[in-house]
Amino acid sequence: MTSAAAPRVCSVARTLEIVGEKWALLAVREVFLGNRRFDEMVRRTGAPRDTLAARLRTLTGAGILDRRQYSEHPARFEYRLTKAGRDLYPVILTLMSWGDRHLAGADGPPQVLEHHGDHRLVPQVVCADCGESVEGRDVRPQPVPAPAAAPVPAPVAAS
Repeated sequence: MTSAAAPRVCSVARTLEIVGEKWALLAVREVFLGNRRFDEMVRRTGAPRDTLAARLRTLTGAGILDRRQYSEHPARFEYRLTKAGRDLYPVILTLMSWGDRHLAGADGPPQVLEHHGDHRLVPQVVCADCGESVEGRDVRPQPVPAPAAAPVPAPVAAS
């Protein structure tokens, strides 16, 4: 009898639970590009209004976006990136770079990014420890030791 392997516990899977749907990442992209208001996001992404509203609720609930009121009458809100949201920027950049290399076609990429206003940004993943470019063939997963169990307190004697 063969037992089925349990699903791998993985930070990629956990992250995709929040941002793994197309409209979620496109909403994050729009906030990075300065489009923080719902109607502008709908226009720029092409997302159905109800779908985008649901994704924004998920992103807000997960602590990736903050929802801030900018008008009282009528009540209107905009979305701002939190620290966790800003940490997604490398993900957006590498997805864009991959699409530019593999999907742009003969016309080239639809948009390029400038870095410091004087050169085209070419994102690259590098190891923070050694500074080398990271390639899949050079990386090996390692198990993380389980945290030590908390000691069980000794029973208190009755007096």
